[in-house]
Amino acid sequence: MEIKVLGSGSSGNCYKISDGKTALLIECGIPITQIKKQLDYRLRDIAGCLISHEHGDHRKSWRSIVKAMIPLYMTRGTMNGINADIGEIEAVFYLKPFIVGSFSIIPFELKHDAKEPSGFYIRSNATGENLLYITDTCYVEDTFGALTHIMIEINYNDETLEANIAAGILHPTLARRIKKTHFSLDRAKRLLKANDLSKVRSIHIIHISSSNADVPKIKREIQEVTGKEIIIC
Repeated sequence: MEIKVLGSGSSGNCYKISDGKTALLIECGIPITQIKKQLDYRLRDIAGCLISHEHGDHRKSWRSIVKAMIPLYMTRGTMNGINADIGEIEAVFYLKPFIVGSFSIIPFELKHDAKEPSGFYIRSNATGENLLYITDTCYVEDTFGALTHIMIEINYNDETLEANIAAGILHPTLARRIKKTHFSLDRAKRLLKANDLSKVRSIHIIHISSSNADVPKIKREIQEVTGKEIIIC
């Protein structure tokens, strides 16, 4: 499975995945001009776009995606959050699989300050590979089998965040929100330890804070826990 990062972080998130048969976007939180440029102006090759929740850094270009005749998939809560009409969007439901081309996709619940946020477990029926996509959550209840690729948010690590609070760089109120809505290094480590990683080929670390994350520490500790290739996005 090919994973291409078009944007990652609070400034905008957008990823392309392809199994050689079908290409999907996950999120469209960057300007459509950037999406087109990074896709070599081949939007027609995209079979669909998955949106995890309604915040701007994940859905910024959704109207342009609709105008490009690319199907959009999101929960009804997310639809309500962006004031979308049912005719424009394909509604998806937690733990109910749906098909886009050669991909079978299962949305699952995340914990974030959004109306109905979701992660995605994505299976390629062409290659047999399985991708886990998790972002913008403080907790994940589920475990997952037969994973080959992981895209997981690690927004911050506790030491850096606390140091920023002590230095007056980060307001305690914002720090509390971050802890309640985003994945930390320690939480990511616990999740990864709880899953069978024996077939995992790569782990992509996404949505990293530009100020509250010690990136070398994150990469080192996830490498130690998993023994897998770690790609910082």
